[in-house]
Amino acid sequence: MLRRPSLLSTFLSAAKPSLLNQVAYGLSFLEAFSTTTFLKPAEGGILSKARTPSINFVLGGPGVGKGTQCARIAERYGFTHLSVGDLLRNEISSNTEYGEMILETITKGKIVSSEVTVKLLKRTIESNETDRFLIDGFPRSEENRVAYEQIIGIEPGVVLFFDCDEEEMVKRVLHRNQGRIDDNIDTTMERLKVFEAYTLPVIKYYTEKGKLYKINAIGTEDEIFERVRPIFSSLHTP
Repeated sequence: MLRRPSLLSTFLSAAKPSLLNQVAYGLSFLEAFSTTTFLKPAEGGILSKARTPSINFVLGGPGVGKGTQCARIAERYGFTHLSVGDLLRNEISSNTEYGEMILETITKGKIVSSEVTVKLLKRTIESNETDRFLIDGFPRSEENRVAYEQIIGIEPGVVLFFDCDEEEMVKRVLHRNQGRIDDNIDTTMERLKVFEAYTLPVIKYYTEKGKLYKINAIGTEDEIFERVRPIFSSLHTP
């Protein structure tokens, strides 16, 4: 399998003609697979409360190791780790009103409706007693990002992007043995295509805002964590 350059490296090489093609490809994917229209600004969101939680996003393709690193960051720096994938899978196992739709969507490797995803996040954040969150696997698309800003509206402090080549991600997914319904080769390849098409604009947006930190996700768990640690050590007191 051919190794592809990292998404962020591709984006930063602005002089290359391929960038326009990648962005166009990403936007066409977004239009083709979008599951909900952009929402009107919500009233009475989290910012209307006295508390304003600290929120940080973690991005990366399937199998890149987001969950493992998030668990270590959360333990070391006192965050509550919220995995969007886990929230969605919990909806499926609990047979909620959204469960069947979520199951069908993620089995195909697609992105669940932004409105549903953000509402689940909002409900979880509001019901949690802590005020420091690390949100794993979000936002996966510009539609996710816009829905988040309109429904929750809290500016993220840090956006981590774990960067890893496709061959390594596929290998990790197929060998992690966690019993996930989407851990198979066909769904994984579809997830990789969707990830690249949808996430490039999100990476671009947070890079331009000075929020994005790119992390090389190749190496041992300890090696990767050592690349992450200085970011939070400089921003947060353990």
